[in-house]
This record gives sequence, structure tokens and C-alpha cells, in this order.
Amino acid sequence: MTSTVRLESPIVYRMRFWWALVRAAVLLTVLATAPPFLAELSASPAHAAPRGSADFGWPLTPTPAVVKGFDPPGERWLPGHRGVDLAAPAGAVVRAAGRGVINFAGTVGGKPVVSIRHSDGLLTTYEPVTASIRSGQPVNRGAPIGTLVAGHAGCSTPCLHWGARRGAGASAVYFDPLALLGQIQVRLKPIAPEDHGEPQED
Repeated sequence: MTSTVRLESPIVYRMRFWWALVRAAVLLTVLATAPPFLAELSASPAHAAPRGSADFGWPLTPTPAVVKGFDPPGERWLPGHRGVDLAAPAGAVVRAAGRGVINFAGTVGGKPVVSIRHSDGLLTTYEPVTASIRSGQPVNRGAPIGTLVAGHAGCSTPCLHWGARRGAGASAVYFDPLALLGQIQVRLKPIAPEDHGEPQED
């Protein structure tokens, strides 16, 4: 019995080769773009970073100096600075950064604290502040919520510690409150020749 071997023409072979390359290119493109796309889809509002909005303003007037910026820890259990410290004299009127409802007004660990829950689930905190309002009371942006007292750790002079987070306890996610004002800026640092193209850290 004689068997015949069917050979493909060079044209068919080339077409199959190029079609395989096209499919590989499409697959690589999908794999390269899918992670950020999926991450955007899966990002829940509870973990979405706040954005600058006209609905928020500084909790102090006039615009205060930032004594210490936001510096969250690398791990939840490590020490860090989960907010910003704003310079102000003792007795300064502290105002609601945005419209919301007073979530808490009292003392925590001996420190007077006020927190406000906003419509998008964001919680802003203010300490050390002697409250002039009560829990459950609605407030508008700029409404007085208390007066600043001295004693915040880390400040040699009176300062307001202003924080922003979503969630509570182990599930709390902290954000830079300056993001609410659109005040966050990215600084590009010059690269020295000896750095070999690697950015340097502070």
C-alpha cells in the first residue's frame, strides 16, 4: 500500500504563521491591560482614595501651615502618621471640613476628639478638640465643631491633627486628608550621576 504525504504550500504555511503571531500579539495585549482594568472594576468605594472637591475645605481659618504631613506605616501594626498636623493657636475654632453628621464627640484615651461621617462613607477626625456640638448633629462645611486645645503629641506648639479614613478597626483605610482639597503634589527629585537612574528616598 502506498501512502501519500500532503504538503502544505508555502503560502498556506506563511498564512498560518502570521495568524499565530497575530493571536499571540492580541493575547499579550489583553494580559498587559487586564490587571489595571480589573483592579479599577474591583476597587470598592470603601477603598477608593478621596479626590479634591469643592465640597471640602480647610478645618481652620485662615489657611494653616502643615506642621507634619501624612506618613502611613508600611504595615497596619507599625507606627506612622495617619493624618496631618495643622498649626493653630490653642482656642482656635475648628470647623467641619465638609458636610456630614457628627459621628463622635467626646474623649478617646483621655484626648478630646470629634469625628464627622460624610455622605460617601468617609470619616474625618479632628483632635485634640473640645466639642461644641453633639453626636448625631448634622453640620455643614465650615460649621464650628469645637475649639483646639494644646497637647497633641508630636507638636511642640498647639496643632490640630486632621485625619480621614473609611471603615473602622482592622478594616480601616486611612487617606491623606489634603487629598480632599486637591493639595497633594508629586515631587520629582533630580537624579545624580552616581544614582545610575535609581530614584532616591528621603
